[in-house]
Amino acid sequence: MITRSPILNVMTRAADKAARGLKRDFGEVEQLQVSQKGPADFVSNADLKAEKVLREELSKARPAFGFLLEEGGTVKGTDPEHRWIIDPLDGTTNFLHGLPHFAISIGLEKAGEIIAGVVYDPIKDEMFCAEKGGGAFLNDRRIRVSARKNLHESLIGTGIPFRGRGDGDRFNRQLSAMMAETAGVRRWGAAALDLAYVAAGRFDGFWEEGLSPWDIAAGLLLVKEAGGYVSDLRGGQGMLDSGTILASNNLLHAPLQALLTNAA
Repeated sequence: MITRSPILNVMTRAADKAARGLKRDFGEVEQLQVSQKGPADFVSNADLKAEKVLREELSKARPAFGFLLEEGGTVKGTDPEHRWIIDPLDGTTNFLHGLPHFAISIGLEKAGEIIAGVVYDPIKDEMFCAEKGGGAFLNDRRIRVSARKNLHESLIGTGIPFRGRGDGDRFNRQLSAMMAETAGVRRWGAAALDLAYVAAGRFDGFWEEGLSPWDIAAGLLLVKEAGGYVSDLRGGQGMLDSGTILASNNLLHAPLQALLTNAA
């Protein structure tokens, strides 16, 4: 049994409480009221309710902290250094189509650096959590990135541009290059879980472009604390600003980056 820090206890309790509503709504997914935000980009009542619960629970515990919310935008706190970065339902399209692969993602940022992260998959009851310097965990078990060192043995996750977003031609070049050199590529539609799976060694790497901070804030810390390496596609550390990310173990990062760079 691991002993979580007070801040991780706050985060995991908030995720667990928000997940109860998501699980209820997922069971009645056909009855959900859904409004269209943009091309292939939807928001459901479940999304909004989960965000409300998370905001209420986290505010009770740390009332001075600000928020960066997928639905609610930026909320400034009286503490200028700390803010929560939240995706209440990563994998909304999966959720709305009855696919049981989605998650709640909570990152805690201090002075521009992510210091704690939680990604919770309520259907599988998998709670991934990490705190800077404290390692990464899945429920009560310590997790590590994979030890694979050869691309041809590696399974890689990604996200595919969809209608109205992203550069499809660029992605197709990247995908062709990746398919030619690896054991396979998977697209499951929830970046927070993709990164958690890299941290747990289920994926050997993951790349995607066009992401938002709430998609990756918690996951990037999970990978780092699991012994992996995370950068943008050019090798820099501006992932939250650029929305591009490449995550893997230290052995595969350079060859994966070279593949993607040459395919651009």
